[in-house]
This record gives sequence, structure tokens and C-alpha cells, in this order.
Amino acid sequence: MANLLQLDSSADPVRSRSRAIGHSFAEAWLAANPANTVTYRDLHANPLPHLPDAALHWPERLRPADAAPSAAAEALQTELIAELTAADALLVDAPMYNYSLPSALKAWIDYIHVPAVTAPFDVPTQPMAGRPAVVVTSRGASYDAGTPTADWDHAVPVLQLILGTALGMDVSVITTSLTLADSVAALAEQLPRAEAELAAAHALAAAEGARLGA
Repeated sequence: MANLLQLDSSADPVRSRSRAIGHSFAEAWLAANPANTVTYRDLHANPLPHLPDAALHWPERLRPADAAPSAAAEALQTELIAELTAADALLVDAPMYNYSLPSALKAWIDYIHVPAVTAPFDVPTQPMAGRPAVVVTSRGASYDAGTPTADWDHAVPVLQLILGTALGMDVSVITTSLTLADSVAALAEQLPRAEAELAAAHALAAAEGARLGA
């Protein structure tokens, strides 16, 4: 048996393509082994408070002598880190908002990325090293290589840096683009590509869920 931590962060619980693709992954994960489990957290419906004290960026032994974060904030951070480290795999719904991450997802990152606890610092601590992290991202337009917007995606690179480089996870990305092609006239001619990418993303998510859950 294996446990999946599934995070949703899209602000649209009904039409979100990144949520839907992530759910295809989770369904395949559960179907792959009857003993598999999913720990689900909807970061939009139940948002985390922004990190209330900079001292929480560090473990207690590395904080300034006068640091005094609230007990409630420390307890929440402990809960979130325990939830992450109990997962055999991580699934992140990460639509691109204004060329970056949804703020709800960024708040989660701020709680769980702690040098010397979940990432190396003065000790080689990396409890998530080698575990799979699947990022599902949706983007309203296209960001093809060689186009003026090619480097405008600042959502996926952040997750690759935090989850992959810092936490040492094996990060893979499932992307669907041109999600606005069915509602923005200027993108309408690219609707066939948008539909093809969406179908391919669902198929890949199901395949990966089955593979990682087996």
C-alpha cells in the first residue's frame, strides 16, 4: 500500500482543468492497489494562513534568540510537514496565475520548506528525497519555446526548484495549455490544440497514477 498527498490550489472548483487532470491521476492511483490511500488537502477551499513569523523559516535551534512564533503556527507547520513526509508520492494542482503560483499553494510551500528539516542546510536532511512529485499545471495561453512568452511561466520552475532541488523529490510535470481558447476570441483558432493537449494530459495522468500506485 502507498499514500498519496493530493493538493488542489485552483480557485475554480468546477471548471478547473488542473484539478480535473489531478483527479484522473488520483483515481488511477486508488485503482492500482485497493490498499492505496489519498490524503487530500484543498488549499483554496481551506486556505492556510500566510506564514505569520519569519522565524518559522528555520528549525528552533537556528532561530534568533528572541524568536517567539505562536504555538498555533508551529503546530500547523508541524502538521503540514508530517503530512508531507508521511506521503509516498505528492500530487500538486498548480495552475499558472498571473505567470506564477496561486497564493494558496505558495503559502503551503512557505510552511513545508524548512532548511535543516525538509531541505539540506547544516545537516543533509532531505526526508522526501527520491519520492515522486507530480505537478499538474494549466496555462491560459501558449508558452512555446522560441516565442516571446516562452520564459513567462514562473509557476512550474518554482516547484521544480523547491520540490526537486531543495527537497530532492523526483518531479514530473503534466501540462495543458491554451485553456482560454474556448472563451477568448484571439485564441479560438487554437482550440483543437487545446482539446488535444487536455485529452493527452488526462491520459498521461491516468497512466502515471496507475504506474506509481502499483
